[in-house]
Amino acid sequence: MAKEDTPSTSKDLQELQRKLCLLIESVQNNSKVVAFMKSPVGQYLDRHPFAALTLLVFVVMSAVPVGFFLLLVVLTSLAAFVGVMLLEGLVLSVGGVALLCVLCVLGFVSLSVSGTIIVSYVVMSSLINSWLSPRSPRADHFLSSRNRPLTQNPSGDASRP
Repeated sequence: MAKEDTPSTSKDLQELQRKLCLLIESVQNNSKVVAFMKSPVGQYLDRHPFAALTLLVFVVMSAVPVGFFLLLVVLTSLAAFVGVMLLEGLVLSVGGVALLCVLCVLGFVSLSVSGTIIVSYVVMSSLINSWLSPRSPRADHFLSSRNRPLTQNPSGDASRP
């Protein structure tokens, strides 16, 4: 039984090796990889495989902490944005209520001032009209009798004729 498993296992390993070689060849023929390998950094890593392996392990292992840090940054920014929006909403609400109160007080004050001005206008116009209007004959008689000189009656009392 062990002898029967060995040929199929070696065929599977050969198939896996062939697929891996095709994958490596496709990566090496990629235009971005070719451009990177022609750069000074790529040439240095090609000459120093241990440094390339160390860099690869470092990048792979640092991906998780860097990912967590970026997630923390995004969540903190999102929380700050939501907090600012809530705070701004609260400030705008309080400001709106305060503005409404001020406008109500100003409306009451403007009604009071307008009423005072109208009452003053009516009273002053009535007074001015009564002072400057032509007088009735009875008023003229009353005023003219006050302005006549005093005369003596036979009984001795001073009176106005």
